[in-house]
This record gives sequence, C-alpha cells and structure tokens, in this order.
Amino acid sequence: MDQDRLFPADPTTRAIARELYAEVRGLPLISPHGHVDPAMLADDVALPDPAALFVTPDHYLTRMLYSQGISPLRLGVPDRDGRVHAGPREAWRTFCEHWYLFRGTPSRLWLEESLAGIFGVTRPLGPATADEVYDELAARVADPEFRPRALLRRFGIEVLATTDSPLDSLEHHAKLAAEGWGGPEKRVIPTFRPDAVTDPSRPDWLASVIRLGEITDNDTGSYSGYLAALARRREDFKRAGATATDHGTPTAQTADLEPAGAARLYDRLLRDAAEDGPDPADAELFRAQLLTESARMSVDDGLVMQLHPGAQRNHDRYLYAEFGPDSGGDIPVATDYVHALRPLLDRFGDDPRLRLVLFTLDESAYSRELAPLAGVYPAVYLGPPWWFYDSPEGMRRYRELTTETAGFYNTVGFNDDTRAFPSIPVRHDVARRVDCGFLARLVAEERLPADEAAEVARDLAYRLPKRAYRLDGPDAGSDAP
Repeated sequence: MDQDRLFPADPTTRAIARELYAEVRGLPLISPHGHVDPAMLADDVALPDPAALFVTPDHYLTRMLYSQGISPLRLGVPDRDGRVHAGPREAWRTFCEHWYLFRGTPSRLWLEESLAGIFGVTRPLGPATADEVYDELAARVADPEFRPRALLRRFGIEVLATTDSPLDSLEHHAKLAAEGWGGPEKRVIPTFRPDAVTDPSRPDWLASVIRLGEITDNDTGSYSGYLAALARRREDFKRAGATATDHGTPTAQTADLEPAGAARLYDRLLRDAAEDGPDPADAELFRAQLLTESARMSVDDGLVMQLHPGAQRNHDRYLYAEFGPDSGGDIPVATDYVHALRPLLDRFGDDPRLRLVLFTLDESAYSRELAPLAGVYPAVYLGPPWWFYDSPEGMRRYRELTTETAGFYNTVGFNDDTRAFPSIPVRHDVARRVDCGFLARLVAEERLPADEAAEVARDLAYRLPKRAYRLDGPDAGSDAP
C-alpha cells in the first residue's frame, strides 16, 4: 500500500499531512463503540474460514453484490432457517469473481489493507487468484499468532467496547476480566444497549421485559418496577466495566411525560403487546420517553449516552423475509434533531454530568442541526461518521461541515463501530490519515499553526475518545485537552 494514501494530492499539503500522521500512527487504539462478539475474545477461538471472516457477515459487501443480482445464498449467508447453501470456498470464489464491483469504495480499501497489513496477503483479488488467496488466508487463520487475543495485542488496542443486550449474562466479560483483560492497559468492556426492552415495536418486547424483571428481581409489571430494573442492569454493566450506553432508535424523538402519564402509557403497551401489538404512535412515544429516562439515569450513574437514530430497518422486504433482520436491507432517512431532542435537552442539556453523543445517517443535519447543538449545549457531543458514511469522503465532509461551528473538541474523535474484528486497525488508520489531511490543509492555508495541528491530531486519535467515554474515570476530560 502506498505510504501516502488518502493524503492530499498537493505536494505541499501532502508533506504536512505526512508529518502530522507521524505523530499519531503509533498511538494506541481506543475502540469505545463496536460490535465484536465478546465470546470470540473470551474463548480465544481461531478465526473462521476466509469467507466467514470477511464476506458473509459484512453487509457492505453482501448488499453491493445483491444489488447486482447475486443472492446472499451464494455468499454463504444462512437463510432464515439457518441453512447454508454455499460452502466457504464457493462463497469466496463468488466474491472474488465480482471484486470489480468495489472499485472506488471504502470496502475495497478496508479489505485490501486488512489483507496486506494484518495477514501479509498482497496478491490482487480476482477470479484467477481466488483459490490461492483463500489457501493463504486459511493458513494464516490457523496460526496461533492470528488468534483473537494475539491480534488484540498486536493491534495496540487499549480499550475495546462491545455492544451487549440488557439481558446478557456478561459471563464472557467476567471471564476476560478474570484472565487479565479488564485492567487499565488492556480492557474489553461491555456497552449497555437496552433496545430489546425499550422498543415496544419488537415482536419479543414483552418477553424481554418479563425476563428483565426476572434477572433483576424487580416487578416489571409496573412502570416504577420497570425503571428500577433498567437502573439495576445499568449498574451491573457498570460493575463489569461499562462506561456507556447505546440507543438505536428509528428517530431522535424524545418526550418528558409526567410520571402518571408515563405509567399509563406503559400499562397500555403491556396490555396491547399481549394482544394485537402496540399502536405505532404509542411505541414511538414510549421510545421517546425512555430516551429522556435514560438521560436522567446517565446523570445519576455517569454512563455516557450514545444515540444512533435514522435508519429505516429492513426496508428490503425480500431480504428481511428470507434472511431476517440485519441482513443488509436498511436505508438512511432524514432525521430531525432540533425539535426531537428539545424535551430531553430542556431537562438535561445544560447539565455537565450528562454526556450525550449524537450520531447521524442524515449528513444534511451536520451543519444545520448537529454542529450548532454541540456548539451550545454542554451535554452534547458529535459522534464520528457512521455506517454508510464511515468512508474517506464521509470523514472529510464531516470535518468540513462541523468544525466551523462545533470545533474539534465538541466531537469524540473516532470509533470504528465494526463487527469485523480484523478491520479495526485499518479503520482507525483511515480516520487518522483523513484527519491529518484535513489539518494539513488548515496549516497550508495559514489557518492553524503546525504545532497546534499536531496536538489536535493526537487529540482526535487518542485523547478525545478517552475523554468523551470517560475511560479514565467518571470525571475524565471535563476540561479541553
């Protein structure tokens, strides 16, 4: 890979970017939000075959191929009944035959850098090389040096946060902590993702609420008992090392109902869930109320609150019917933040004890809504480009659209938000290169001194994520670096 990749083409600016990148390339990785399976790390099992490692679980890849008429079944994706219709080598060959579809995409960049930088595989992908690359990768993943914990050390990951159900036993995190992976130098920590019990539109919501009560020994048949159960689970996660919660809602709508009104809404939802299902308006109002309740709890317990709204889930009905949820058929939608967040911000937006990290799939909201919100409310921070916009172009647009209003220090640096464990160092490297390129332009235009740009580069890569996610304690980073 070219050592100047992703740097500006102008020679003067490129030279500055190169110097800035030298300041950050060796810094430890802070991964405060992601979806790596903690069981993989707890059990330290060997990585799977190349197709299962790189292709089958990657929605960026499978959705692109599906858009060209290639069924996920040919890529080893299990159908809704769990049956697999293509073997790993066959799936890998199908993928390599259509590698040309990824020209110019971030998927190609991530995969090529992962193959070369992590596994030492530099042979170009394509139909003619599919079997050779497959065999080379299969040999690598069988080597103990490529076990998950060995890679965790090699990647230089200081903190890795997983995303976990409120019903999770946290046994894998307990095992990791007992074996030395819970200390200050190498931490694998959970993140509290309560959607299973806060979204009444889910088919299993009622069963999950009942189970929440059983786990916490609270009566979730009442709203007060339900809130107590949530608070108890948050405390369980915090004891296991969690510093954050994560909320994946369709919208950013919040509400601030009177306690009696919230209790009546909850009772109605319990009744409707046991019969024909909830009214959609009730479900939306409850999700909105629970975001404000979660902010209140964050003020009390110090957990950082992340909000990931704006995805129309399972928009492709065929993919959902044949392969279930999270199969690549999700689409971004326009998202309102200014009006939607007002009830929550009226109560807690000026409280420094709350740290609310906002993400978006609606780039038009960055300069119009999100940067101005972060630029005034002490509680609000901006998360990095996410999902569809986790790309060099998306990262550049993000800095251009937010910096003039929110600056750098109302953002949280970078987090990778990935399920693909081997891609973590690559994604961080891409973000560091893009940020260095953006800062180099400011230096070249005499808008920022070189020494300050170097400090900002280090802050974006390392200090800001630690500060934002309180990874050095509940009061960490209360002041700007």
